[in-house]
Amino acid sequence: MQVFNDIAQLASALPGACVATTGTFDGVHLGHKKILTALSEAGKKRGIPSVLVTFWPHPRLVLFPDDPQLKLLSSPEEKYDLLASIGIDFLLVIPFSKEFSRMSSLEFVRDLLVQQLKAIHLVMGYDHHFGRNREGSIANMKEFGVLYNFSVEEVPALNIAEVSISSSKIRSLLEEGSIPLANSFLGYSYSLSASVGKGDQRGKSLGFPTANLLLANPLKIVPGNGVYVVNVKSLFGVHRGMMNIGTNPTFSDNSLLKMEVHLLDFDGDLYNSQITVVFLQKIREEKKFSSPDELVAQLLHDKQVAQNFI
Repeated sequence: MQVFNDIAQLASALPGACVATTGTFDGVHLGHKKILTALSEAGKKRGIPSVLVTFWPHPRLVLFPDDPQLKLLSSPEEKYDLLASIGIDFLLVIPFSKEFSRMSSLEFVRDLLVQQLKAIHLVMGYDHHFGRNREGSIANMKEFGVLYNFSVEEVPALNIAEVSISSSKIRSLLEEGSIPLANSFLGYSYSLSASVGKGDQRGKSLGFPTANLLLANPLKIVPGNGVYVVNVKSLFGVHRGMMNIGTNPTFSDNSLLKMEVHLLDFDGDLYNSQITVVFLQKIREEKKFSSPDELVAQLLHDKQVAQNFI
């Protein structure tokens, strides 16, 4: 997959006509993969390249910069890696701005997709909207197809357990701590990359030394507070771990969120290194214990659960 940030450069690289789709595709979940696989297959069937047109920054970051609620499932680099495995030929990342957001749905289709990219077939999710104020719909796209001589393929929703998969639904599941269901919707296990900094060393004194995590990308969504079974990828390999997300209420009364992970059967030094935490299952909610001994007893139980998780 070749990546372009300039539409004119991509247009000059294309041998002629193409098939295309557009969207943010945050997380590249199974619903997205259904659309993107259809795109790749449409290109192969016609013997022409497949093009995904996406945007960065995420449109909501530009249009609602003060909204603290927006969290993403994937960083740009993670998204590109996930997309590359699907078999798309070209990825166009359009720099999203307020000026670009004012482009009407007709202008977007006519000026970008048809005139510059020469798209002759568009693959669209059933609920996709595009253009200024998300005014364009699949019905509008089909009308534009008649005007500008391209065909439109509508991809229906992908359902698991009678639930339509969407990025917003997966974000909600992660916030609830429903890790297995979120991972089943993603088609892979959700992860966070972080650097390891110095903590208060309290875990070490309890017999459970922890790595204090600082997120590499603060826009990534953090699962809800609680204790989790995780796998930790580091320069020492992959180790099973138990991770706490929360405020350490047994020892602190403040609301400062902390992320700490204890690696099982590990005694290396992770300070100042980069690790990736892969979420597998939530063990329990975070709680305040009456004493350090009560906490240690619970941690021993949590460790057993993490060790036995398959």
